[in-house]
Amino acid sequence: MTPDLLEQGEQRLKARQEKVLRGKTESGGRAAGFSHLVTSGEVDVTHGRILYLEDVTVSFDGFKAINNLSLDIAPGELRCIIGPNGAGKTTMMDIITGKTRPDSGTVFFGSTIDLLRYTEPQIAQMGIGRKFQKPTVFEQLTVFENLELALKTDKGVKSSMFFRLDSGHSDRLAEVLHTIHLAGSVTRQAGNLSHGQKQWLEIGMLLMQDPKLLLLDEPVAGMTDEETARTAELFLTLKGKHSLMVVEHDMSFIKVISEIVTVLSEGSVLAQGTLEQVQNDERVIEVYLGR
Repeated sequence: MTPDLLEQGEQRLKARQEKVLRGKTESGGRAAGFSHLVTSGEVDVTHGRILYLEDVTVSFDGFKAINNLSLDIAPGELRCIIGPNGAGKTTMMDIITGKTRPDSGTVFFGSTIDLLRYTEPQIAQMGIGRKFQKPTVFEQLTVFENLELALKTDKGVKSSMFFRLDSGHSDRLAEVLHTIHLAGSVTRQAGNLSHGQKQWLEIGMLLMQDPKLLLLDEPVAGMTDEETARTAELFLTLKGKHSLMVVEHDMSFIKVISEIVTVLSEGSVLAQGTLEQVQNDERVIEVYLGR
């Protein structure tokens, strides 16, 4: 979940305890915060790449968590990232989203947006959404309220006070509810959802922001087999409409959704190709899959 949504959600939870005059509740507790982002809008993908990293390196106390990492992702692609613990997968996503600054290297969103020039909230507003392994939904709010909070609207105080759902917003909410398999749970409190349903809800909250690129960290960890299968269906539905980077250890899940798999080891790309190709790569077998 993005930093601005976390702040807005906390405000929403406080506001829920108080009724606005005339018996109405506030429409999301949205506050001014990160609406000053200076970008012109569309991401330039005319060169066929939505994300481009080249020779990226970052060290922590002398340890190279990322070591001359280079990779790129095409628009609409679903890229799977695998590798042993400590391979640099999370640090790579931290760099893409602005949470960590590399010591050197280039990170571009499309052909023209240098991500290293922007803050974490600004990068989220540009259209890069990130989902962490543990779901971070607002458990005291309903499914509908969580999605409404995540709507891509003007987050200024005045605009939020007078915000009302229009037909376009309602259609978008209905579309996302159907996509994430929660159309029948719209009035349920998020805290009462299963683990898998909370994961889907958080993905839905990201989708409400109309992201161009989604970074998903171990999305099926802790899910039942049925939930894992439905998540695979969800990701395949999203592919093409959005670019996805999926970090996961579940090889059966990877087998269902993958086209190109990138294997990270010691902070750089060890191998890349189809799942079958990387599974048969001696280097990958040695450092990750085992014999």
